[in-house]
Amino acid sequence: MNAKEHYRHELKYRIHYWQYLQLRSRIGQVMRADSHTGDDGTYQIRSIYFDNIQDKALREKVYGVARREKFRIRYYNDNFKKIKLEKKIKNNNLCMKVSAGITEEECRKLLLGELEWMRGHEEPLVKEFYGKMKFQQLKPRVLVSYIREPYIYKAGNVRITFDWNVRTTMYHGKFLEEKVYDVETGNSLSEMIMEVKYDAFLPGVIQDIIQSEGIRQESFSKYAACRIYG
Repeated sequence: MNAKEHYRHELKYRIHYWQYLQLRSRIGQVMRADSHTGDDGTYQIRSIYFDNIQDKALREKVYGVARREKFRIRYYNDNFKKIKLEKKIKNNNLCMKVSAGITEEECRKLLLGELEWMRGHEEPLVKEFYGKMKFQQLKPRVLVSYIREPYIYKAGNVRITFDWNVRTTMYHGKFLEEKVYDVETGNSLSEMIMEVKYDAFLPGVIQDIIQSEGIRQESFSKYAACRIYG
C-alpha cells in the first residue's frame, strides 16, 4: 500500500448557508485555502460512479454496511487531461481512497466496456478494477457533479470542504461529455455539505470551530442522493 493510502477519519455535516458563512469566516483565520482552487477558492468535481445490476454499492450504503467500497472516475473543472480512477473504502467513520491516473482514451474505452487494455496495466488499481468489472459486472451508473471549497490545516492533516450545487444526470448511457445535462438532486439550494477529514487526531482549534455552531454530524452520500433518477 502506498504511504499516502491510509485510513482517515471522515465526518459529514449538512449545514445551512448562514452556518457556512459563519464557519468559513472562522476557518479562514486558522486554515489555508487549497492551492488547487481557482481565483474564487473553488473547483468543480465530476465523478462517474460504478455499480452492478443489483445496486450493490447503493444498497450497502442504504443498509449501513460498516465496511464497503465503491469505484468512480473523477475529473476536475471539465479537464479530461487529468482523470483519476478511484476506489473509496469506508469502514464506519474511517475512509481510505486509492487512486490511479488514466488517460482520456483509456477512460473512454472503459466506459464503452472495452476492458482488455486493463489486464496488463502498470497500475494495480486498474487491474483490480478490471477483475471486479468482469466478475461483479460493474457498470457506469450516474454522473455526480458539485462545487467544492476546500481548506487545509497541517497539524493532523486536516481537510475541511464545503460542497454545494450537487447535481445528477438522469441515466442516459453517455459519460465524459463536453456538455453535461444534469439536474438538481432535490436538496434545498440553501443546504451545503461540510466534510471534515483528518488522520489520527482532530486539533482542538478545529474542534472548537465546528462545535461552536451547534451542527450535528450525520450520514450523507452524494452517490445515493444522485441515484434518485435511476
